[in-house]
Amino acid sequence: EGRARRQVEAVRRTVTQALTGFADKGLNVETKEGKVYVSMENKLMFPSASWTVSKEGASAIQELARVLEQDSTLNVMVEGHTDNDPYRGSTAVKDNWDLSVMRATAIVKLLLQHGKSINPARIEACGHGEFAPKVANDSPQNKAINRRTEIIITPDLDALLRELGN
Repeated sequence: EGRARRQVEAVRRTVTQALTGFADKGLNVETKEGKVYVSMENKLMFPSASWTVSKEGASAIQELARVLEQDSTLNVMVEGHTDNDPYRGSTAVKDNWDLSVMRATAIVKLLLQHGKSINPARIEACGHGEFAPKVANDSPQNKAINRRTEIIITPDLDALLRELGN
């Protein structure tokens, strides 16, 4: 229990340090339930209605990939989230579900592009659409909070214990 908490805190510190240049641009790092959450507002990551990662967002992902390359015991889930405004796509992407998944997979692909030694089996992509809001979608400010990508980093405690046992 204590060892796991220390491991998560060490990961949070490392990630926060790596991403410190993005803190005032809509990126937040916090610890919840034994996991490290990197939450990035869409203003940092994506143009409206797009799943093409912005230049600044790509820089943040590159820094995060460096951290993930250094610790093979970390598992990663990338979650895309939207507000509740209907997405009216004229491509294969038809709605907020699709958009949130496309954004998550865009981040995953960038992580793997910049982190050549990251095992893809350690990463999952997930889209929540508009169905996991942080706050009510009742104002432009709140909608902006809900439009986000969260990267959830979880230490593989079994792998950590195996490493400590060697």
